[in-house]
Amino acid sequence: MYFSKLIATGSCVPAQVITNDRLSEMVDTSDEWIQSRSGIGKRHFSTGENASDLAIGTAKDVLRKCDIRPEDIELIIVATVSGDYTTPSVACLVQAAIGATNALAFDISAACSGFVFGLSVADKFIKTGVYRNALVIGTEVLSKYINFEDRSTCVLFGDGSGGAMVVRSDEPGILCEEVGSDGAKGLSLTCGHVPAASPYNQVERGTDPYIHMDGRAIFDFATRAVPKSVQKLLEKAGVSTEEIDLVVPHQANSRIVEIISRKLHIPMEKFYLNMFEYANTSSATIPIALNELAEKGQLTEGKLILLCGFGAGLTWGSMLIRL
Repeated sequence: MYFSKLIATGSCVPAQVITNDRLSEMVDTSDEWIQSRSGIGKRHFSTGENASDLAIGTAKDVLRKCDIRPEDIELIIVATVSGDYTTPSVACLVQAAIGATNALAFDISAACSGFVFGLSVADKFIKTGVYRNALVIGTEVLSKYINFEDRSTCVLFGDGSGGAMVVRSDEPGILCEEVGSDGAKGLSLTCGHVPAASPYNQVERGTDPYIHMDGRAIFDFATRAVPKSVQKLLEKAGVSTEEIDLVVPHQANSRIVEIISRKLHIPMEKFYLNMFEYANTSSATIPIALNELAEKGQLTEGKLILLCGFGAGLTWGSMLIRL
């Protein structure tokens, strides 16, 4: 039987940093208002880089940290809701840019759960013996979908990319997962609506590019769905909360994470938070955080890591990883 294991991480974020104070020059808000409600202090915004540019930067960063040549990559999965084009996929643009000429490449759309979903897909390809390795990336340029007149959403999001290399292993790395979707509540968070308009129907042309969110509905969803998902995951894996070394949650809101911590009886000291620096970068939050932990020397061999993604769709995904 084959197993899959994470061997390297990487990230790439725009150099431009927008603080809460700077954002308050454009919209009626303040640093205190934003931080008290979300834990966010700043965010990185593109100065022209698109989702593929950040994903390519992440791919190159990952490759610098592992002994795999671009032409030996067999699978590239990119999770994104803000790709450069409807087609080609961001994954295909990454494949071309890094010279991964032998890789199958495709995108998935699962918003803030995207990276966990991507790891899940890669894990199946590797465990079934189809591929020996996979590059999984989450990348977003959400600034192009932000309505900067809507203070309820424009303060929450940022741009960035992160990823990991997953390879076939003799020892289990990705141990267990619990993933799910609730499409009945999907319209609680939408982005980039395009009507089915043409000269041959009565639908009015025009698009709504902006992010729209029912904040209360998403808050309630996250604080209910994530604890349930993690509890199911731990039961399936036969693991106790005390055995978990680190929790890497989706970086949406510090208050959400605090409630998840209380409900699971996992101390906040085990949760890694970096939304103060990057805000919510959707599919990129978890891999950016993983890469920061790796660069700080905190992803040491043998540690048990819990990943928790949740967001638009609505979707959720919890995963246990042994390093």
